Amino acid sequence: MIHLEPATDRDALALFELQVAAFSPLLEKYQDYDTNPANETMDRVYARIHHPTSTFLKIIADGQLVGAICIRWKEDVHFRISPLFLAPESQGNGFAKQAMLLAEARYPQAETWELSSLFEETKTCQLYEKMGYVETGVRKPLTANATLIQYQKIMT
Repeated sequence: MIHLEPATDRDALALFELQVAAFSPLLEKYQDYDTNPANETMDRVYARIHHPTSTFLKIIADGQLVGAICIRWKEDVHFRISPLFLAPESQGNGFAKQAMLLAEARYPQAETWELSSLFEETKTCQLYEKMGYVETGVRKPLTANATLIQYQKIMT
């Protein structure tokens, strides 16, 4: 079981290091230096912590920081998850699914949720689809072997 806590400036370095560790394998695999979060700076972490229309939440499991989820909103009813990441050793434990469910529960007024994924990362796409996210049809080639796809979940 996990829980979510708001990130603070004191968490920035640990979150930055976790983000780099989580996304580095994808950066190496697809060489997408423009949009991969492993290639971002510490300033981007601080920007997420302080953004006025988002919340950056730490994912805590057994008292340990294992990842983070950033939730942005428009008009308080349209929400977007970007990014969501877990330490490599914490992946595959159901933490991403739990974090997404907790995020959705925090905003019961949500009409829609959106997120993006790499088309080539089929396990990640399958997770999102199992959770009710549907591909919107918007696809953006990032590199010769990586395509960003958009998902949306309409809440009932």
